[in-house]
Amino acid sequence: MVSKRLTLKNGTRVLLAPMHETKAVTVLILFPVGSRHEQPNINGSSHFIEHLFFKGTTKRPSSLAVTKELDGVGAEYNAFTSKDHTGYYIKVSADKLELALDILSDMLYHSLFDPKEIERERGVIVEEINMYEDNPMMLLDEVFEQLIFKGSLLGMTIAGPRPVIRRVTRQQLMRYKAQYYTPHQLLLTVAGKFSDQQAQRLVRQYFNGQHGPRRRSSFERFRVSQRRPAAVVRFRDTAQVQIGLGFPAYPYRHPDLPALSLLAVILGGNMSSRLFINIRERLGLCYFIRTETSIYQDTGTFLVRAGLEKTRLKQALRKIWDELRAVPTSGVTEEELKRAKEYVRGKIILSLEDSDEIADWVGKQLLLQGRVETPEQKIVRLQRVSAADIRRVARQVFQKSRLNLALIGPYRSGQEFGKLVRGLP
Repeated sequence: MVSKRLTLKNGTRVLLAPMHETKAVTVLILFPVGSRHEQPNINGSSHFIEHLFFKGTTKRPSSLAVTKELDGVGAEYNAFTSKDHTGYYIKVSADKLELALDILSDMLYHSLFDPKEIERERGVIVEEINMYEDNPMMLLDEVFEQLIFKGSLLGMTIAGPRPVIRRVTRQQLMRYKAQYYTPHQLLLTVAGKFSDQQAQRLVRQYFNGQHGPRRRSSFERFRVSQRRPAAVVRFRDTAQVQIGLGFPAYPYRHPDLPALSLLAVILGGNMSSRLFINIRERLGLCYFIRTETSIYQDTGTFLVRAGLEKTRLKQALRKIWDELRAVPTSGVTEEELKRAKEYVRGKIILSLEDSDEIADWVGKQLLLQGRVETPEQKIVRLQRVSAADIRRVARQVFQKSRLNLALIGPYRSGQEFGKLVRGLP
């Protein structure tokens, strides 16, 4: 999958992942920086800076100049910020590789950060925050992680609170950028149709000229200290209640991550999963229910999400808990495990059809895990998981003392739900 790894003279790491069956190429640049690297007084800076990179450079002095050139070749382009990394990508036809590298390097090293654009963008970001907060399904992850990571920088929001966005200064943003956006921390991935010789030449041409401090970003590590179940409520005057019921789980490179991912599939990963069949189909307690895992370098989460009717909320919560605690006691069947393995295998294969997906696969692995695993290697690890492994992992993760419940709905206090989760058998 990766044909070449190289490190430029300025410390920038490069991955080349050629694909001969496509006519497209994707350039992805990644930095190991996100909201968990910020302090509360500048929370949201990683995301703010992501927006500002598209607002004009010395060569392309406006947002329109940047987007017009990309739109002119039918490019797909965007950026994203998470809690532990930020990325920017451009996907173009293979003959436009140089243009993609030119524009990304120009944005990265020559953005203007015009004070007028910064002032304008404050309003844009506040509206983005409003959009998320007006959508309970989108907001739930944030509320849940604020609870489970309470007291840690990992619990801060990615977009930041509105007061910080309105007052953070250009000087603070530029200082933060200078600290983390250095060539030594940059990981550049090129995936798609190209020749190694051409790609190496162009990468060196556009990304080898800048220099900066040779240090890696660091963060405050999270340690689980929870000793009893907890609940939090975010008031919204809605007919349906969004709930997130979950636990602290495993970080990247944990040997039991394959078993945890299969457990998530068996419980709520698809329409034949236990929670979907038993909670939705048989009891009719919800329309939407699923499980998911979030993974960080030092921790992770296992989460059950559902949209529930208010009058049957408590019944549904108890039934979901019954399904969770059944796994450590009764385990899963060999048939369930076999189906889960085939499901994940199929999803892996389907998810790697395009150059942007390959770039994301190899780039994020190296950035966050320090190694690149091929799809075949990941599938082999999944195939080795036994039913006994699933049961053991469920016993480790599904501890009532570490249970967390986040609700978004027409409730002003979480007190009654705190009592409910503490009273679960």
